Amino acid sequence: MDVIEQNFQIAVRYPVYFTTDAFAPSNRIIRDLVATDERPARVVVVLDRGVERAHPGLVAAIGTYCDTHGDAMSLTAPILIVPGGEAVKNDRRHVDRILDAINRAALCRHSYVVAIGGGAVLDAAGFAAATAHRGVRLVRVPTTVLAQDDSAVGVKNGINAFGKKNYIGTFAPPFAVVNDFSFLSTLSDRDWRSGVTEAIKAALIRDPEFFDLLESRAEALLNRDAAAMQDVVRQSAVLHLRHIATSGDPFEHGSSRPLDFGHWAAHKLEQMTQHRLRHGEAVAIGIALDTTYSHLAGFLPEADWRRIMNLLVAIGVPIYAPELGDGAEPAGHAHPVLQGLAEFQEHLGGRLTIMLLKGIGRPFDVNEVRTDLMLQSIEIVKRIEADRTVVSAKKAS
Repeated sequence: MDVIEQNFQIAVRYPVYFTTDAFAPSNRIIRDLVATDERPARVVVVLDRGVERAHPGLVAAIGTYCDTHGDAMSLTAPILIVPGGEAVKNDRRHVDRILDAINRAALCRHSYVVAIGGGAVLDAAGFAAATAHRGVRLVRVPTTVLAQDDSAVGVKNGINAFGKKNYIGTFAPPFAVVNDFSFLSTLSDRDWRSGVTEAIKAALIRDPEFFDLLESRAEALLNRDAAAMQDVVRQSAVLHLRHIATSGDPFEHGSSRPLDFGHWAAHKLEQMTQHRLRHGEAVAIGIALDTTYSHLAGFLPEADWRRIMNLLVAIGVPIYAPELGDGAEPAGHAHPVLQGLAEFQEHLGGRLTIMLLKGIGRPFDVNEVRTDLMLQSIEIVKRIEADRTVVSAKKAS
């Protein structure tokens, strides 16, 4: 037998900027990112419809920005507006529209797709950019808390297929990320709050001091304190970037995915609710379930469990959804949400590997989940959510 083994490494480097008013002509970040010593860079802009509606002057501002910096960049096609949320990931025709725009604009591998929107739009545009010519440069401009503090700074792109989240996708680092805090001001309360859950997740698996900070800022975050949110977004982004760089598995070849703590249930709940739940809300429920399970299984001290649950409640995100039921399995059938474990394992490959907690900032992996304890966890989070509803009703009256 004759074998030649190839082995090489590729250095990955990309900047993540934090700014405001990225498309003000005086803000040179995007201009300087794409500028070369040769002809102006060719650019296609993909814009989230929800962002376009929330910022009526944005399309004109982008055009003015490109005109002002015409020595560095050329807007080669009309701005492509696509649906936001999971709608853009559920229908592959939207990716085809982006690919068509890239093709018609004659972009090459030294050209740019600038994607502006929530995480779903960045996922779809990133998938299109990663597959056109095997990689057109992507500049992400995330416009939600969740995208700025988590998904946009990572290396994954994807769309949904066969009823499964992110079934089709790529690992392709962006050329750059531009976090523009000014976009956060128009978010709904739901999107503002639910984005914090990815920061909580990062704190739970990486940084107990950051968890302390989140506890101390919970009321400010609930009341839409912009400065507090900017601090949280930046620190969460730092933790996500640090994990990607130092985990030894940035493209997830193994079976463990620490950054997906709480996500096995979240992905299933998004599917079960037909995406009525925001991703961040589903993650909050997933964190509540896995944290409660960690406590019931004897791993997580009660004091830490209570701190985590209290923070989720204080932030104002749900920890239960009616689709979870009452924690009882239908006769002769597995509980619907527990089917998410099998789908999670299929997505990762290898053995089922779920991250749990021994303490705040002390994660560990398990390879099996006790159904009885998970069903009991569902009952407990349902009871806590019900108690919160009663307290809120009393305050309102």
